Amino acid sequence: MPLSTLWLMGLVWMWLHSSTVGDILTEAELQELEKISTWVISRSFPCSATCGLGLRNQELCPIGGNKNTAKASCKMRTISCLDNWHCGLKTQTVNAGKYLELDCVEEVIEAMGHYAFVVSWRFAAGIITSDDTLFAKYETLNLDKVVLDPVQEKDSGTYRCDVLDTDKRRVKRMYKGVKVLSPNELRLDFAKGLAHWEKPGSQFLNTTTGNIYLRNAVLIRHYTGRSEPTPQTNKPVKGAL
Repeated sequence: MPLSTLWLMGLVWMWLHSSTVGDILTEAELQELEKISTWVISRSFPCSATCGLGLRNQELCPIGGNKNTAKASCKMRTISCLDNWHCGLKTQTVNAGKYLELDCVEEVIEAMGHYAFVVSWRFAAGIITSDDTLFAKYETLNLDKVVLDPVQEKDSGTYRCDVLDTDKRRVKRMYKGVKVLSPNELRLDFAKGLAHWEKPGSQFLNTTTGNIYLRNAVLIRHYTGRSEPTPQTNKPVKGAL
């Protein structure tokens, strides 16, 4: 803490703890206080991340010195922030052959640099889980993210990311479950699928044919309100042998 700030705090403490009302600051002491300039946080914004390491903007304004230029000389600064290091499990589904990128620290790396953190990845193959006993070390070229290009079915599983700061303190743990589907089994392009379903003559189009409704390829019998004929049964006739 700067000596000027300590001097200011000392004078305020002496004034608050003075034994009599007459022990007030002298004119010389007041002039000395006006010469002292320091910075205080006037506004602090929420952290950019609800879990893991994020960024927070703060407005700093000077106190003391020239009062006319104090507000005009306020400045903004960006600092790291941490509300909760555990981010839980998130899942996503992707078709095989696509490009997939799993990012761990995102914009924090850009703001604070790649060498401000230690990032490690672990992988639980073929299962969506947060059980830490099922994970094995996973090697990746980019420490801050996993790039799967193209995604293969063997890449299905859960990826765990751990982030430590330079003091070896954990600042983030994240689980990302990845489900990889074969494009021959299911396509995730909803827009193309919708266009295909609404195409005239499509078996998935809602149409009415006679007394039968065809809806999503499921036949539903139409009730007309007329009583159905009683089915004939073979009953024995009196007197017959």
